[in-house]
Amino acid sequence: MEYGTQRKSVYLNRRKFMQIIAVAGASAICWKSGMFGTGKTLQVARRSQSIMGTVLNLTVYGPDRDSCEEAINKTIDKMLLLESHLSRHMKGSELAKLNGSGTLTNPSEYLLDVLTLADDISRKTSGAFDVTVLPLLQMHESIRGENDHPDREDLAATKKLVNYEHLSLAKDKLRFRKQGMGISLDGIGKGYIVDQGISTLRNHGFNNVYLEAGGDLMVSGMKDKSSPWRIGLRSPRSGKTQKPVILEVSDKAVATSGDYFQPFTSDLKHHHIIHPASGFSPLELASCTITAPNVALADSLATAVMVLGKADGFDLIESMDDCECFVVDKHLGKSNTTGFFA
Repeated sequence: MEYGTQRKSVYLNRRKFMQIIAVAGASAICWKSGMFGTGKTLQVARRSQSIMGTVLNLTVYGPDRDSCEEAINKTIDKMLLLESHLSRHMKGSELAKLNGSGTLTNPSEYLLDVLTLADDISRKTSGAFDVTVLPLLQMHESIRGENDHPDREDLAATKKLVNYEHLSLAKDKLRFRKQGMGISLDGIGKGYIVDQGISTLRNHGFNNVYLEAGGDLMVSGMKDKSSPWRIGLRSPRSGKTQKPVILEVSDKAVATSGDYFQPFTSDLKHHHIIHPASGFSPLELASCTITAPNVALADSLATAVMVLGKADGFDLIESMDDCECFVVDKHLGKSNTTGFFA
């Protein structure tokens, strides 16, 4: 969840909410086919797990508890494997190696896949989303506090290191074209890992699942045999007596980006979402929630809309298939695209 640019917006393919599907062997297949009978009580398994600097929450409904637990174990194993490739905070990760040396030979399919996806989104949003924002992010992190006023020369020099077009992508090698560049996957990596978790669940047979990590989630099927999943969207300002916004969803991805997730100053004016062109956090929106077909797309678009602001952000989302948007501005005014609550 980061960044943006003042360049004119070019708009992406529309998306829809995410997917979380699980499949766990013969018993799950029989249950899915109705062979257990309509009176069979669904079993539920839940798990929480630390991952990517946040907490993963996973709920799976299925024909029996053991198959649910087995699918959860395999899903978490896959997601932890992906974290070991994509986390910038893990010393031995592929991303950490790329950031440290500026090059990486023979990258894994996971890192190449997520960087290719990020590049596509950057181009379609004209840089409103840019994973090379890390140097700016680190500069603001180093001076976080009541004031956020970097040295003008430092700011100008750092902005020159941020441009997704200066990242060379090839199957056999990744390379920064400028020394001092760096990548943060904070605005897409978590979503990508959730998507891969969904894929793992699907491969093991489950259809009724909820997978969430730090505000990015996918729901599939029903919470039980007849009830849709109910998702509550919190206010971006704690202590405000506002009723939560409730979504009833199925087979959708939901991702929220906001100024309150990682604030750098107490007034929330400066935070982890950085506009590459200005070098500072955008000032209009407090939070943005996107629904889309997959979490990586929802995650990255939530960042892009935070940067673009309501008008350009809504133009972007309205142009995209199966994507909708809900925003809260700094004065807690709420707006949404036409199909968000449909």
